[in-house]
Amino acid sequence: MRRPAITSLAAAAVAAALATSCSSPGSTASGDGGAEEVEVALITSTSGPLASYGEQYIQGFEAGLDHATGGTGKIDGVEIKVSRYDDGGDPAKGVSLAKKSAGQGVRIIAGTAASGVATQIAPVAAQNKILYISGPAATDALTGANKYTFRSGRQTFQDVATAQQILMKQEDGGSGEGGKGKKVVVLAQDNAFGQANVAAVESVLGTGGTTVDSVLAPPSATDLTPTATKVKAAKPDMVFVAWAGDTAQSMWTTLDQQGVLDAATVVTGLDSRASYPVFGKARDKVTLLAHYVPGAIDNPEAKAVEEYFGKKGWKTDLFTPDGFNAAQMVAQAVREAGADGDTDAMVEALEGHTFAGVKGENTVRATDHALLQPMFQAEFDGDAPKVVLTVDAQGVAPAEKKIG
Repeated sequence: MRRPAITSLAAAAVAAALATSCSSPGSTASGDGGAEEVEVALITSTSGPLASYGEQYIQGFEAGLDHATGGTGKIDGVEIKVSRYDDGGDPAKGVSLAKKSAGQGVRIIAGTAASGVATQIAPVAAQNKILYISGPAATDALTGANKYTFRSGRQTFQDVATAQQILMKQEDGGSGEGGKGKKVVVLAQDNAFGQANVAAVESVLGTGGTTVDSVLAPPSATDLTPTATKVKAAKPDMVFVAWAGDTAQSMWTTLDQQGVLDAATVVTGLDSRASYPVFGKARDKVTLLAHYVPGAIDNPEAKAVEEYFGKKGWKTDLFTPDGFNAAQMVAQAVREAGADGDTDAMVEALEGHTFAGVKGENTVRATDHALLQPMFQAEFDGDAPKVVLTVDAQGVAPAEKKIG
């Protein structure tokens, strides 16, 4: 009988609000009879390698702002104006845009799909006492980075902890002893991304009697048969795959041909819709770690997103929740702090805040600003993934950190 294997990665008012604002930034009186406004600088990738992630985030933000404001673009009479900027995935450009926004008096920055950009904007937020709500950037370093930095998406620890929960339930029915005596092999490319995943798996899974090893392939390798052979020869109970780039489809095909997918539990992170065909025939043998599964959640927020996206002709995708959450958090900050833009009041409004998102209930942990949220195990059902297990937020909660 095949044992599973583990692979990771891996309304018109709102539309107007998302257009680049021509009015003065920050918290000001607008030209409609003295009504007040708060400006949000939304910095993310709309070009470069993470452009698709940035667009998913922006669409989710637009839907979230529509939902949070009842289609008005306003919270308690305060208009939320959003100016969009493209960081291109470049940390230097992201920092420049953040500093420019700070100089213009903007009190809220949201966004960034790239971890390298987010970790550089966070100090700028602290130096200028600006509320920063990061986007899809998954680096654990953002949690506890400083008083003014929050996150609207999940972090790497939550991905890997989901794999741990899956292993436990598959091996022992959920008693918590499933990892003891087991062997996990991380299959990745020998680059910063792959090495970071090895470190994450070692820190999360490499405890309690679980052995973690790795097989790292040269990023330029096209013949992956030797790599697959090494993985199988290691006789793992789980294979955690972190892979990116043009050779992904070849990698999956080779793992299947070499019998790796039939010999171990393989788990990988569910990526965007565009990546679904990459698995090919191997998709039915792979367990998916999922931050979000489009269309799988049935709650008022998910319904609101589907309705809004339907009007726009969009499809929900992996980072739709991150944008939606960010807009909800912006709305909460403005609701509590008003138009005066008092950042400390915004921070206080978000710390410990629990709110409903597209995935379910989210809580901003007051001590370090980690966003506690449910995660999922999924598998393909035909051409689309479906949720087979929901892991509650506490089950994948990162260890608490002190705010830097």
